Amino acid sequence: MSHYYGVILAGGRGTRFWPRSRRASAKQVLTIFGERSLIQSTVDRLAPLIPPERLWVLTNDHLREEITRQLPMIPRRQILAEPVQRNTAPAIGLAAHILHSLDRDAVMGVFPSDHVIAKPRRYLQLARAAFRAAAAGNIAVLGIAPRWAETGYGYIEFPRGTRQGSLDPAQVLSFREKPDSRTAAKYLAAKWFYWNAGMFFWRTEVLLNALRRHLPKTASLLASLPRFSDRGFAAKLNEVFPKCENVSIDYAVLERAGNVVGFPCDEIGWNDVGSWNAVYELVARDRDGNAARSVVISAESTGNYVDAGNKLVALLGANNLIVVDTPDALLIADRERAQKVGDIVKLLEQNRRKDLL
Repeated sequence: MSHYYGVILAGGRGTRFWPRSRRASAKQVLTIFGERSLIQSTVDRLAPLIPPERLWVLTNDHLREEITRQLPMIPRRQILAEPVQRNTAPAIGLAAHILHSLDRDAVMGVFPSDHVIAKPRRYLQLARAAFRAAAAGNIAVLGIAPRWAETGYGYIEFPRGTRQGSLDPAQVLSFREKPDSRTAAKYLAAKWFYWNAGMFFWRTEVLLNALRRHLPKTASLLASLPRFSDRGFAAKLNEVFPKCENVSIDYAVLERAGNVVGFPCDEIGWNDVGSWNAVYELVARDRDGNAARSVVISAESTGNYVDAGNKLVALLGANNLIVVDTPDALLIADRERAQKVGDIVKLLEQNRRKDLL
């Protein structure tokens, strides 16, 4: 385990959590549940497996200082700001390049910074199994058993009869892009398709070889970087990283590689917390189905989610709404349209309201 490393991806903007999620305070650094932010909870969850000195965070210039403040246990130099956003393949390739230069036997796990996992002990058992499979030379992934016919996730296809929750790796037959509703229903009924949760494991040399094979331009650019400890690393990174292809690791490597195995997880309480409605579904609700992080009084109101800080909110005849209040912006949205809150951010960008981004 001394060669196990964790790479936490924390560069997203979380636009569907506007108005609380902004460029400098995106979803991953928010305290949506309890007293710890989502990224702090991610580090807490991984602690029994990967100590802070072997954790690395990839983020952006807007968030780096806040993440550094929230995670003082992680060495500051291991919280990196990408010069520009180039999707997950260049970001993960960069992490692999750095770790391989520091430890030729490094095995890295890639973890989202903004997911909820309610059963961390069971999750760590599966993560340990995935690390072991990766140490043996495989690319390993974790699959989440679908609970509904979701069209917003990619899917992992396992062989028929693969046992859910097994700690033995199963061959991955294919990765499927986000399906239409009819196809998603077929995947749900089949029982051997699992959601792709974006958690991957590999030896750094295995990934770097795969990038050279499947994404040679980006691999060549990353290979031109000096060692991480060299004085000129940051300047060279600023020069070459913007030239990398803007492509996901799923498309660049996973869908093309032949040595991919997976672990179809049993119940670990996973949720990607993709919208305010997902938060509503995860928190306690009163007898009228209202949930709140604020003081709320209600009459003839059901199914609402309210987050308004210390302000008292009174609901009268309001149903199935999202209400999120911040000092400079108020969101009121139909809960069924919570996935479209990011469209508001696009409108703000079009209207050049940088003060609200």
